[in-house]
Amino acid sequence: MENIHELLGYKRIKIIQRDDMLRFSLDSTLLADFINVSNSPQKIIDLGTGNGPIPLFLTIKTKAKIYGVEIQKDVYELAKKSVELNNLTQQIELINGDIKGIYKIVGANTFDIVATNPPYFKYIPTSNINKNDYLTIARHEVLITLEDIIIESKKLLGDGGFLYMVHRCERLPDIIEIFTKHGFGIKKMRFVHSKITDEKALLVLIEARKNKKADVTVVKPLFVYNEDKTYTEEVRQIFNMH
Repeated sequence: MENIHELLGYKRIKIIQRDDMLRFSLDSTLLADFINVSNSPQKIIDLGTGNGPIPLFLTIKTKAKIYGVEIQKDVYELAKKSVELNNLTQQIELINGDIKGIYKIVGANTFDIVATNPPYFKYIPTSNINKNDYLTIARHEVLITLEDIIIESKKLLGDGGFLYMVHRCERLPDIIEIFTKHGFGIKKMRFVHSKITDEKALLVLIEARKNKKADVTVVKPLFVYNEDKTYTEEVRQIFNMH
């Protein structure tokens, strides 16, 4: 069953979701907020766009042309409906296809920003996967690996272009190794803690640049929940909940 929701507190942006698919997440919203568009990017692409939360959120911040790539046909169709519902077909172009080789369709070395909220978990035969294929593909590296995404990002970005990613902290050694291997210098990181009382961060937001040396600034951490499980003031501002 399809449901229409407001995109958090942004009443003018609607998003269509289905209960059996991965619903748009806190992670995607925090990543979209983390993306810096102050350099007036002309072209942005979101790899693994799901039902389109990152492109939709980015339209609040920029007039740039935004592409979203989603391999699952049903999920792509849902994202397409949301784009049409919001009258954003001129700004957002969605593609139902594999991330691998997408540069052949949208153009090589032409993007200013690549965004991705990739599958977090490595896939092995003993993986504790969800019985729902939509969720398995979204959460586990079944169809694509982290390195595949980085390789494609390098083909898509112009020299010095920005790559933005959200991922789980335990994958940070892999991320650093793969970024370094493919010529991405990490420029900024922000750690995300679930609650203000949590000592350990759960997620990391990363900004890296193609063919630039690593020169990392770690900015102050982001805490999502207060002790009483309400959103912190910063997260409320990101969600436009005032």
